[in-house]
Amino acid sequence: MTESTKSILSTRRHALATAAALVAASVLPAAHAQGSSATWPNRPIKLVVGFPGGSSPDLTARLLAEPLSQALGQPVIVDNRPGAGGNIAATAVARADDDHTIGLMINGNMTIAKILNPATTYDPITELTPVSLIAVAPLVLAVPASVAESGAAYMAAARAGGDKWNYGTPGVGTVAHLGMELLKARAGIAPVHVPYPGNPQVITAMMGGQVQMSLLPPGLVMPQVRANKLKAIGVTSAGRSSLVPDVPSLTEAGVRDFQLEIWNAVAAPNSLPKAHVNRLAALLTEIVRREDIRQKLFAQGWQVAGTGPEGLARRIKSDTAAMSEVIKRNNIQPG
Repeated sequence: MTESTKSILSTRRHALATAAALVAASVLPAAHAQGSSATWPNRPIKLVVGFPGGSSPDLTARLLAEPLSQALGQPVIVDNRPGAGGNIAATAVARADDDHTIGLMINGNMTIAKILNPATTYDPITELTPVSLIAVAPLVLAVPASVAESGAAYMAAARAGGDKWNYGTPGVGTVAHLGMELLKARAGIAPVHVPYPGNPQVITAMMGGQVQMSLLPPGLVMPQVRANKLKAIGVTSAGRSSLVPDVPSLTEAGVRDFQLEIWNAVAAPNSLPKAHVNRLAALLTEIVRREDIRQKLFAQGWQVAGTGPEGLARRIKSDTAAMSEVIKRNNIQPG
């Protein structure tokens, strides 16, 4: 073998070795990422809820926790951190960097929190990642039980009552508050806002005649309606809702271009890898569409949504735009 041939073979061997090294270098990160995703989660998942035990978000979280734990092979622990309309919990989720913390959120935490109060310590758009829209529900426009008029007649009476009438909500900046301000614009009514610590106090005030109307969750208000303690004028969905099929829509009461829903969703910190987000979304979608889970959510006053991250992101965008307009138009300040 000549020296020239030896040199050519040596050069080829070096080139092949370099190419092999480059291929190995490109494959290793992918293999490592696959291994990391396959072994996640490797410890309990924390599901943070911004409301106390027994609240609607808490009940939803606990309904999801067991089947999600079974699917993931790790415990899912519900961590209640009530306060500030759920924003304390949302902040904890946004700041989490352990890859094992997610949150059960309501509308406000993922849409208007920062717009309503610029001092909010997290930004739902830039610090929370949408995982799955779990369930939705309309609100019910409830009034005192003594009312005998139809929905259309009651809205006419409300227009005549002007600012002599009041409406109650569980606080400034809540969906009920923003929804009522939107309803005022759509229906041409002008009741004055009276905030209360929570919906139970709103119901008590309505029974006592201190307020003349309120937007309330169907799961909370319909037992009072069935007991003839309150009357349901209409629901805020586009048409009648399967949750309360006997209650007309507000469109039937003459209110046009008005639609409003409350919802809950699972979100994660932006730091959670996309592969984990997608896995959670797929599992949650499958879980909430099971017949037993669907029925339990329905009994709690919810209709299953079960979307992936993209569906939740679209809902956040549309709701943020609508509620931002209400906040700015009415110069609503945090309570």
